[in-house]
Amino acid sequence: MKVVISGYGKMGHMIEEVIKEKGIPYAGATEDVANFPKETAAQCVCIDFTTPDAFKANYKILAENFKAVVVGTTGWQGIADEVISYFQKCNTPMIYASNFSLGVNVAFAIMDLAADKLAEAGYKPSIVETHHIHKLDAPSGTAATMAAIVAERMGTVCPIESRRIGEVPGTHELTLLGGCDKITITHEAFSRKGFAEGAVMASQMFDNDITGVHEFKELIF
Repeated sequence: MKVVISGYGKMGHMIEEVIKEKGIPYAGATEDVANFPKETAAQCVCIDFTTPDAFKANYKILAENFKAVVVGTTGWQGIADEVISYFQKCNTPMIYASNFSLGVNVAFAIMDLAADKLAEAGYKPSIVETHHIHKLDAPSGTAATMAAIVAERMGTVCPIESRRIGEVPGTHELTLLGGCDKITITHEAFSRKGFAEGAVMASQMFDNDITGVHEFKELIF
């Protein structure tokens, strides 16, 4: 199955680089998915790394026209039920993630374990996320996922501090503060390539006849 990239900014270019490195069949990139040839789209998986507004405007087009879709765009969680229902209605498989880095998804599993074990011990959670000044959503989708893990395991709202500094690819830190000690779990991205590699990995999962809508972290553990 060929890959199409929706969104040809910095992440789009990085995804293209990974696709070419791995020799994956590639049908090109577009910044106007509505006008992408439908006969080609029907045979392709689309990797979407656009903006929250663009994805909200285009998700029906993606679901209606492409064979499968990988969504790395964040900031659309407010309409998540609507988006997922539409993909299911169109019978179009989708894999989405707040962060496609394999390292981040391992960190999610560690955070889940830590929050579960400390739920009754009085530890206080907090999150700090730092990104480049061009990032449009705050808090980040990754931080929101972390906060959801804490809420599910500890039954509490976790405060999030968002920082926008220079060209930082992304750093996320969960602190669990107790009366006698402190646990800090940190993931630091060195570049965007880790996100691109995970998204490309997800695009190849459809070759295993994956159907339905899934979070990336459900499929790698």
